[in-house]
Amino acid sequence: MQAGEVHTQPDLLDVDRVRADFPILQTRVNGKPLVYLDNAATTQKPAAVIEAIEQYYRSQNANIHRGVHHLSQVATEAYEQARRKVARFLNARSEREIVFVRGTTEAINLVASCFPRAGCQPGDEILITEMEHHSNIVPWQLACQQYGLRLRVLPMDDRGVLRIDLLDDYLTDRTRLMSVVHVSNSLGTVNPIKEIIARAHARGVAVLVDAAQSVAHFSVDVQTLDCDFLAFSGHKLYGPTGIGVLYGRENWLEKMPPYQGGGDMIRRVTFEETTYNALPYKFEAGTPNIAGAIGLGAALDYLESIGLARIARHEAALLQYATERLASISGLRIIGNAPAKAAVISFVLKDIHPHDVGTIVNHEGVAIRTGHHCTQPVMDHFGLAATSRASLAMYNCKEEIDQLVEALHTVIGMFQ
Repeated sequence: MQAGEVHTQPDLLDVDRVRADFPILQTRVNGKPLVYLDNAATTQKPAAVIEAIEQYYRSQNANIHRGVHHLSQVATEAYEQARRKVARFLNARSEREIVFVRGTTEAINLVASCFPRAGCQPGDEILITEMEHHSNIVPWQLACQQYGLRLRVLPMDDRGVLRIDLLDDYLTDRTRLMSVVHVSNSLGTVNPIKEIIARAHARGVAVLVDAAQSVAHFSVDVQTLDCDFLAFSGHKLYGPTGIGVLYGRENWLEKMPPYQGGGDMIRRVTFEETTYNALPYKFEAGTPNIAGAIGLGAALDYLESIGLARIARHEAALLQYATERLASISGLRIIGNAPAKAAVISFVLKDIHPHDVGTIVNHEGVAIRTGHHCTQPVMDHFGLAATSRASLAMYNCKEEIDQLVEALHTVIGMFQ
């Protein structure tokens, strides 16, 4: 796909043409067209990504970096080209700051494992927030247990907005790192990350940004944000599963010890001593997900051919429409009403269990997510065990929102 090919006007998204690029959207569920509204869990994949992965396995498959034969050199170039695409996508200063991992979860675990060994002392503090995904809670609990650190939690209010007014009280002389979500996967809240980072840096605190739910929806520039670390997963921005990225400011990656040992993270090994490889390879032990990286590169090409600004405008309009339609349903309560939101709507419907809601709307061909969304502390804040969640992507349209609303009326009718 060439830049500009998808659209008839430079500022409008041609949703029909975008949808044609996603083969799975032709699926029928229970005899009805699939309405896929579970994009916060994973997005569907365009043909360009599927074809890039297939081409690698058909004509380029080889292990990378150490081979001198033709296929190894071709595969190495394709893998490193993907790294260059990620660096450009995030506006990183250098490709050395881009580490390929399995996903956001592994990226956060890497930092939680290695950062404390780069200068933390027992009694030092890690600051997270009340709206974090479990993947941005549990690794820090493990780090605190292992290194004698203290975990502190910045609260949020009942709109699902972080209490930024309390931030300076939570940033103490013992705080060494703040790890914060950019966009909440269960509330849709878009946090003021640039302000948070600036205030943390003013106290000498490093910041990790969980960007799993933001990079597919609007532009994320690590230099503009001035973050120290940033993590995202390929499968949430139209790429394959099992591949993700840790961006790390080069000075931090140099200070931090390796996460895992073996394979390409070494320069020389003897029984007495190992010398580690240069960045970013110091953090990429073993044979990586080569096909996944290539598929991620193809996904970034696809996104850039459409334009993140255009995607953001389309999704903002769709979110407004969906919010208005869902709010009009008697007995439906939206959970998370922050002024700044991305394309996520969580809700509860009367006294009907979310799992029943999800099961019934599935019979109507509508795919939504139900449960605690790996944010049980968020559910606890609102006194809930679970919600239903509709999460939107660039290929969704108003007609699909209408089908969701119709399916929810079917749910209500079954419980009257």
